[in-house]
Amino acid sequence: MAARKKNIGIIGLGGWGKNILRNLYELKVLATACDTNEIVLDLHRKNMRGVKYTLSKDDLFRDRDIKAVVIATPAETHYQIASQALNAGKDVFVEKPLSLKEEHARELISLAKKKKKILMVGHILQYHPAVLKLKEMIDKGELGKLRYLYSNRLNMGKLRVEENILWSFAPHDVSVMLMLTGSKPSNIKGYGGSYLNENIFDTTLSSMEFKNNVKGHIFVSWLHPFKEQKLVVVGSKAMAVFDDMAKDKLVLYAHKIEWERGEIPVAHKAAGKAVKLAIKEPLKEEMKHFLKCVSERKRPRTDGEEGLAVLEVLRRSEKVIKDVVFENSEENFFLHPSAVADENTHIGKGSKIWHYSHILKNSLIGENCVIGQNTSIGPDVKIGNGCKVQNNVSIYKGVTLEDDVFCGPSCVFTNVYNPRAFVERKTEFLPTLVKKGATIGANATVICGVTVGKYAFVAAGAVVKKDVPDHAIVAGVPAKQKGWVCKCGEPLKNKDMKCSRCGNKYTIRSNKLRKT
Repeated sequence: MAARKKNIGIIGLGGWGKNILRNLYELKVLATACDTNEIVLDLHRKNMRGVKYTLSKDDLFRDRDIKAVVIATPAETHYQIASQALNAGKDVFVEKPLSLKEEHARELISLAKKKKKILMVGHILQYHPAVLKLKEMIDKGELGKLRYLYSNRLNMGKLRVEENILWSFAPHDVSVMLMLTGSKPSNIKGYGGSYLNENIFDTTLSSMEFKNNVKGHIFVSWLHPFKEQKLVVVGSKAMAVFDDMAKDKLVLYAHKIEWERGEIPVAHKAAGKAVKLAIKEPLKEEMKHFLKCVSERKRPRTDGEEGLAVLEVLRRSEKVIKDVVFENSEENFFLHPSAVADENTHIGKGSKIWHYSHILKNSLIGENCVIGQNTSIGPDVKIGNGCKVQNNVSIYKGVTLEDDVFCGPSCVFTNVYNPRAFVERKTEFLPTLVKKGATIGANATVICGVTVGKYAFVAAGAVVKKDVPDHAIVAGVPAKQKGWVCKCGEPLKNKDMKCSRCGNKYTIRSNKLRKT
């Protein structure tokens, strides 16, 4: 056999990355290793010589001798780094998950096809001898008709704040179930619990229905006293248990169910029999498969399309889990099934989020708010108690609404004064504050960097370019003050500045309205 060329690079040497690094080194294909931590690089320099180490991933992308790149960085970076690698003309292996968004996964698949490059996802269980044997047994009918699959992946492991347990632990089990059943689930139900970080699921249980009436469930948790990685497959003739923590990785149980008098099921148990397996390290087999695909230009077993299928199941599972959590939340708010609330959001008691609205990360909605349909809020937006945001409103980062603010249909807030599509200005957001009780009329526009005062009233269609005093009525383009308004919203037309609706009396001092 010809000696392998050292033409593979790896980005990310911590966590699981160090295991991939070792395997690539042992396979004698590793050219360059990259990590942003100099201490990590120094540690590996001592143990693995003959490899170039760098702090910059760009060194790998510029090196024409490097044909393929392995990405073992945090999940939220996968899309960006994989895109850069593909655009640099490299074949790419990405640790699971392929990305955190389906649209990003589709972009990577399209880019790989355009560049005619290999794109493979690290779903390692599809390279595990026990799982491959299990698939063979199912295909040969040794378990009979497939009935039910369930997996537990539990550990007191690394707790994430970027991704929840579903995205961290479940991709492997989803990938295996898709492979064993040969189908995507037609129906998904689930439940999740957030016990350490609000809205970051620490445990989830996903229940799925596959073709031919096959059922499955996946239970994952990083709040478990010991490590457990177990998959049970139930067939009409026998059951198989894949236990990755046991000495015998795959055990077959020839249990049978017989029906007495055709109506009473009776279980007949049989002793477990260990299935003989080839002794191979799954990660090394996975890396060998990637190298073969790179060398022979073959489609990987776990390619981008397979990675996308896993993401689709995770996304569907997460959505139904969130719906259940929100409907039963102690905060007792309402989130319409078509609405989405990202992680690290808070929705106060009694608030209602209606059709097709999206609450982006790190946003806070106070109590007893009403958010109309097709509304986008965030990220990093704070909305006070008792606010009403009508349909088709976008409230971007930099905007703050105090209590009892009313935003009319299709009103507009900006957060950059002079935007350009081709100029990055995320560091130039100007803060906008709408104070307690103010009203923004339908189709009005509030230019960033201004303050709308307490109980002020911005008329429909107005364009606000400067601060609005408390209780002021402004209208026009640009908006100019037309008078004063009571706390209850009634214009103050009388000379004595008495409200005709509620009877409140006011005086004007230093061009400021004050209640007497």
